[in-house]
Amino acid sequence: MKVHETSIEGLLRIELDLQPNADGWFEESFHRDKLAAAGIPPYDVVQHNVTYFERAGVLRGIHAEPWDKYLSPSAGGVFVAIVELHTGQVETFELGPGDALYVPRGLGNSFCTTAPHTVYNFLVNESWSPERIAVNPFDPELAIQWPSLELSYTERDAASPSLAEVRTRQA
Repeated sequence: MKVHETSIEGLLRIELDLQPNADGWFEESFHRDKLAAAGIPPYDVVQHNVTYFERAGVLRGIHAEPWDKYLSPSAGGVFVAIVELHTGQVETFELGPGDALYVPRGLGNSFCTTAPHTVYNFLVNESWSPERIAVNPFDPELAIQWPSLELSYTERDAASPSLAEVRTRQA
């Protein structure tokens, strides 16, 4: 397991040990002690969510929730865009099995499936609540270069305010 800092403070990319075997592969996707030894802040998981996407191109908007997240695909692939809401800085990642991200609370996170039959795991350290900040994933200020796929997204995400509007509301 290797942990890499990113250009956004607190956002960490994790290379997991993917061990091929005769039947496919094995991955230890989360091990609190090993992650702590590698520099991940103490992280007590209270909820583990798994979501399955049948096709590529499913986009979920930029959401900043009041909890830390540990994200890891166990099948398929995702393009992930993380937004630092104060500066508008964006960092993107292509993740597949063997990859994970630690996303501290308050950073906007969004993703788009890049392969059919994608399984995406979300470990969070607070129970789910509807409280969140949403930003339009197509905001020109952010200029996220989403994968060249036929995108499927919710009207709610597409109708989310721009980052400038979010900042004005928080001021």
